[in-house]
Amino acid sequence: MKILLLGKNGQVGWELQRSLAPLGELVALDRHTLGGLSGDLASLESLRSTIRQIAPDVIVNAAAYTAVDKAESETELASRINGLATGVMAEEAAALGAWLVHYSTDYVFNGQGVTPWLETDLVAPVNHYGASKLAGEQAIIASGCKHLVFRTSWVYGARGNNFAKTMLRLAKDRETLSVIADQVGAPTGADLIADVTATALRQVMDQQHLSGLYHLAAAGEVSWHGYATHVIEFAQANGEQLAVKAVDPIETTAYPTPARRPLNSRLNTQKLRDNFSLHLPDWQSGVTRMLMEVLNK
Repeated sequence: MKILLLGKNGQVGWELQRSLAPLGELVALDRHTLGGLSGDLASLESLRSTIRQIAPDVIVNAAAYTAVDKAESETELASRINGLATGVMAEEAAALGAWLVHYSTDYVFNGQGVTPWLETDLVAPVNHYGASKLAGEQAIIASGCKHLVFRTSWVYGARGNNFAKTMLRLAKDRETLSVIADQVGAPTGADLIADVTATALRQVMDQQHLSGLYHLAAAGEVSWHGYATHVIEFAQANGEQLAVKAVDPIETTAYPTPARRPLNSRLNTQKLRDNFSLHLPDWQSGVTRMLMEVLNK
């Protein structure tokens, strides 16, 4: 089996290089051209040409435009990368008879209420990032290609920047932190996403009826405020010297951003767990593991 991985150096892409390697021949690309092959999603014709040259059995797209606030002003670029490029992959996958694995987001929903979102719930993005990711989903379905689309939320990795690292950095210099408490979701590790992807791919090769859209997130839920508190308390319990004395909860309205944020990022993962016989660990276990790596414990 030949697998083409796009976005190899992102948080999820980095972990996918590890989890996909045992499944077959892996060609992993980033946006730079290598040996005439290009993983630059902004260049649609180069992307199409690369897929045709490689002729993979599976395309795994871990590349995306993820700057949520910037997407409000760079609408064309966000739509090109998240929507049009995904459409190119889907068309080429359909032509090859290949599988397409793609990652989407809870931002396709309006973010209201407190009930975890189902795959069948009405979509209504509240910002352009969400709209561009929805366009990608729709292009995949319209193509008729065999696919696994995983909507996920609050993704982090030990490699690169993440919310926990930001909180720890600020907590070293400030006595008080103010963190949003009315947005709720589940911090989901890039390593978990990569491992679930590999497990699901193994199964769909023999059970093609499992093709479709799935919600993938760690178990449980927490606000950003609760997440920050967990991170800081763990760090302090493990000997980190922090200046912070209080983590104050604030509402989203107190921290305006160019792009609106959904308050409800909860995802119902029952379909994924049932179809692939998976257990999804609670968010705390993944975050703790990441923190131990970050803090070198």
